[in-house]
Amino acid sequence: MASRSRQGRRGPAQAQVTKDSFQNFAARTGIGTGNVAEQARYGFNPISRKRVDLEYMYRGSWVVGAAVDVVADDMTVAGIDFDAGMEPDDVLALESELERTQAWQSIGDVIRWARLYGGAIGVMMIDGQDLSTPLRLDTVTKGSFRGMLVLDRWSLNPTGGEIIEDLGPDIGKPLRYQVMPNAPALRGRRIHHSRIIRADGVELPYQQRLAEQGWGMSVIERLFDRLLAFDSTTQGAAQLVYKAHLRTYKVKGLRDIIATGGKAFDGLVQQINHIRLWQSNEGMTLMDAEDEFEAHQYTFSGLSDVLLQFGQQISGALQIPLVRLFGQSPAGLNASGDSDLRTYYDGIKRQQEARLRSPLTRIMEVVHRSALGRPPKDGVPFAFRPLWQMSEEQKATIANTTTTAVVGAFEAGIIDRTTALKELKNSAEVTGVFGAITSEDIKAAEDEPPPPPEDVINDPAGPSEEHNVPELLPAAPDA
Repeated sequence: MASRSRQGRRGPAQAQVTKDSFQNFAARTGIGTGNVAEQARYGFNPISRKRVDLEYMYRGSWVVGAAVDVVADDMTVAGIDFDAGMEPDDVLALESELERTQAWQSIGDVIRWARLYGGAIGVMMIDGQDLSTPLRLDTVTKGSFRGMLVLDRWSLNPTGGEIIEDLGPDIGKPLRYQVMPNAPALRGRRIHHSRIIRADGVELPYQQRLAEQGWGMSVIERLFDRLLAFDSTTQGAAQLVYKAHLRTYKVKGLRDIIATGGKAFDGLVQQINHIRLWQSNEGMTLMDAEDEFEAHQYTFSGLSDVLLQFGQQISGALQIPLVRLFGQSPAGLNASGDSDLRTYYDGIKRQQEARLRSPLTRIMEVVHRSALGRPPKDGVPFAFRPLWQMSEEQKATIANTTTTAVVGAFEAGIIDRTTALKELKNSAEVTGVFGAITSEDIKAAEDEPPPPPEDVINDPAGPSEEHNVPELLPAAPDA
């Protein structure tokens, strides 16, 4: 009775309710219905921890090489433009110092090995300074910056228990790094975090970073299965070429001839060799009347589409368009791939601002002191040069528009001649026009006397009492 009363209070059995996904138990579709699809799982394959495998892949696979190198090259190949307000001589000195120390090559290598291994650093080498102590910019003297030493994550270890506790973006990261005995230089030395620039491959959640000693993940780990599929398909297509043309030759009693051996077998081998020798466009095949010869030719359709699909998956995993990763234009309406490249270059710009600006600002302060022997007044302002290069027609259009706007503002009296020359010179970086305007030209314009008022110039009677300078000043207040 108690059971019935409880059942009565509960009411009739309710149908199962699915709240989070589609399920059809009769058809066994959906997760949780006992079908084959629900048995799929994502496994843990930490390729980032297999240094030798990564190095073999980088050396032996051009796809892996492009996946690692393309982004590193694109983030550093164009360089930077310094603020237009800086003295031209200072800009030349900074650019010469960057070239002398090969700073851009080192920064590119930091990004490169971070993408391959999951992490890397660049150590700023400054004469006469202890690497284990914090960097003091006021101790950097002229000519003391000697470039950067690039070390990947397998060449050094974070010192245990020492983390950055100062509030800021680096909080929680290692305070110092211990260089391993297998490093190319600075073996056994400790390096303070303020003396390095650091790059991680793929950022990981906190618990996963702990498992990787605070580093990130190789970019190869996410696309490893797609890479295997692409290379397997490529090699499989290459193997099929050997079977594209098969010829068969039926010999009566072949098994007995092979088993018996002797002159019969030797004669058969000699006959086959003669067939291969004489078989050409102008030759003929001689065989016994009871033998049969057949040629089978195969055409493999659809393989290019399969390879393209796997290539597109790799491209999507790396966020690098096919036109940049594989050097080929994508199929479809947008045959040139311009929109894909523009989107990719916009992504590179975002990565530069997010990952390069802060460490590059620190490097520029060191470079400025080393190149000029004095600290910068208000930092070293710079902007990353765009990767997208305009055509000559686009440059000419922008130059014409800019010139018209500047000349119009000058003639309207909105800007003076000095400002007009500066605007035209600044536009030379984009258009390539007016680059011949020098600082002396701008200085000469500044020293020119101001033009007389327009109403004096246009008055046919010439200057009069009304245009005397004292009368242009405000009237003195009454006593």
